[in-house]
Amino acid sequence: MQQIFVTGISTEVGKTIASAIIAEALEADYWKPVQAGDLDNTDSDKVSSLISNDKTVIHKSRYELKTPMSPHAAAERDGIKMDRLEIVEPVTDNSLVIEGAGGILVPLNENDTVLDIIMPTYHVIVVSRHYLGSINHTLLTIGWLQQKGYDVSVLFSGKENPETENIILHKTGVSLIGRIDEELVFDKAVIKKYADKFAPILKTLQV
Repeated sequence: MQQIFVTGISTEVGKTIASAIIAEALEADYWKPVQAGDLDNTDSDKVSSLISNDKTVIHKSRYELKTPMSPHAAAERDGIKMDRLEIVEPVTDNSLVIEGAGGILVPLNENDTVLDIIMPTYHVIVVSRHYLGSINHTLLTIGWLQQKGYDVSVLFSGKENPETENIILHKTGVSLIGRIDEELVFDKAVIKKYADKFAPILKTLQV
């Protein structure tokens, strides 16, 4: 069974869409450990609405915070002290896609970051979207993960930018899942299209 952690180089780079595609491709379960904000339409709700297969189970987030902020700040506003040790992956016999909150160094509390809940057994997929500064953000993210010993792949989202994508791949040596293009809409059909496209490489990822 595969355990894949999906993180991003920043916010709004396409982690949830990527997670839905990966879950659909592997018919894997999905889990968002920490949800901050948008509780009427969570990332779990979005993934559930985009999945076509009947095997994926959407597991409940451990923390659901009201404010769309860094988790440590959102938790403080809610009067909650997040405990990293209480963020325990759900029991399942299926593969599992775990979606992080923001990037890997987003704080959960005064001591822990998202990086601290990425287990050594997880394969990490970094979602990178081109913008001014994205090369630096991508290299820093992948560099931290590689330094900690994780197996890492990259998934590009948005409009193609060969100069950005090529230098990231050259400098990191990570495997490429592919790229999610700009789409007018992301619905079940579009998610299934990308899932079928990416499934062969996703099924070979080292875990």
